[in-house]
Amino acid sequence: QVEITESGGGLVEPGGSLRLSCAATTNIFSIYDISWHRQVPGQQRERVAYMHTSGRTEYADSVEGRFTISRDNAKATMYLQMNALLPNDTAAYFCYLDRKNRKLWGRGTQVTVSA
Repeated sequence: QVEITESGGGLVEPGGSLRLSCAATTNIFSIYDISWHRQVPGQQRERVAYMHTSGRTEYADSVEGRFTISRDNAKATMYLQMNALLPNDTAAYFCYLDRKNRKLWGRGTQVTVSA
């Protein structure tokens, strides 16, 4: 079983920045498509950022230009750099690893944007 550890969440001021990390215990991290999702209680989970193994990225309109997804295959770690944070960015953030025969979710890390 692959273990996934998320970190980097916390309380930040509006306009601030935060970087989320998601480390996986797998030697084949490089063949997973990766993505970040967020969810507010009572609402649907939203995919905010995606990266194909080729490096191609996609972003939700709500975060385009503010969030950046990246990966370090040598460290088997993915990141979400969040800048210019808004109160509406407050949510639990989940990393997701996706390959043909394996779909893996992180446990989530809370991000709260408030003055």
